Amino acid sequence: MAVTRFTPQQSSRRATPRRLAPKSQERLIPADASQVELDIEGRSVKLTNLQKPFWPDLGITKGDLLRYYAEVSPYLLPHLVNRAMVMKRFPNGAAGKFFFQKRAPEPRPDWIETCTIEHGVAGKIDFPIVRDLPTLLWIINLGCIDLNPWYARCDDPDRPDYLHFDLDPVQGAEFKQVRETACVVHDALDKLKIPNYAKTTGSRGIHVYVPIVRGPWQKQVWTFAKSLAQTLERMHPDLITAEYRVAKRPKGRVLVDYNQNAWGHTLASIYSVRPTPRATVSTPITWDEIKRGVELTEFDIHTVPPRLRKLGDLWKPLLASTKRFKLESVLPVPDSA
Repeated sequence: MAVTRFTPQQSSRRATPRRLAPKSQERLIPADASQVELDIEGRSVKLTNLQKPFWPDLGITKGDLLRYYAEVSPYLLPHLVNRAMVMKRFPNGAAGKFFFQKRAPEPRPDWIETCTIEHGVAGKIDFPIVRDLPTLLWIINLGCIDLNPWYARCDDPDRPDYLHFDLDPVQGAEFKQVRETACVVHDALDKLKIPNYAKTTGSRGIHVYVPIVRGPWQKQVWTFAKSLAQTLERMHPDLITAEYRVAKRPKGRVLVDYNQNAWGHTLASIYSVRPTPRATVSTPITWDEIKRGVELTEFDIHTVPPRLRKLGDLWKPLLASTKRFKLESVLPVPDSA
């Protein structure tokens, strides 16, 4: 069983994230600075190597990445609180080598909160929690381009409050097939009266998320996702595969990946910039946008902030405690002893 711990005490002061005007992030992090030490909400955050090229071909620097996250933080932060964060660090930019880091690095500011989870042979791991703008900027300054939070909250990491499907094109498949697959998944969930929301992965595919009432164990959530993916594969064999073994996946299909629901796995969060050549962003989209032929390249580090100012957070309903699906209603009834 996972062991969790919040540090510091949960009673510590937390300011509500303030919305930043389009240019205020430039005043917060000056465009001509090479490093800066900010005082945000009474916390000192040192940001370094701001002129380092992170996307040299696009002229996008580490400082630009930090300014992007500062601007979208009021929409992003509510989706990250109370969730362990896996860090994927790109010290030399999007095209450079990266490494994963689960443990919050030492030394670190004493105001960084952590979530301690028993993690198999690795023992107890103190994951950082991104709860506020200072912590978000501290994480990004470490070279994290995208953000990878857990699906379960820190106080019970064995019981997620989301299930999801990662729709990924297999070799030979095009993005129009991903859109078609997303509509198939959407229709199947709608028929079960299960609420579902879509976002671009920012990479090659689409994520479909289902907000669920916390209760079933992670393995039960995974089992339901697997069953639905395999059912859709049987119904649409020329479009969909649920084959997890790469060597056995048929070409030209779209993988409905259920296995990302496994314990400890993560996906890039909404509003995460991805380490792609065009600095695309994982962005919530409507089903109407999918049906009309939305493209991944419509959403990048430059276009997402104005979209948010215009439309707001399309995934705000996922933050509510109401209208979450009770997954037990479609799970097999356990045999009585």
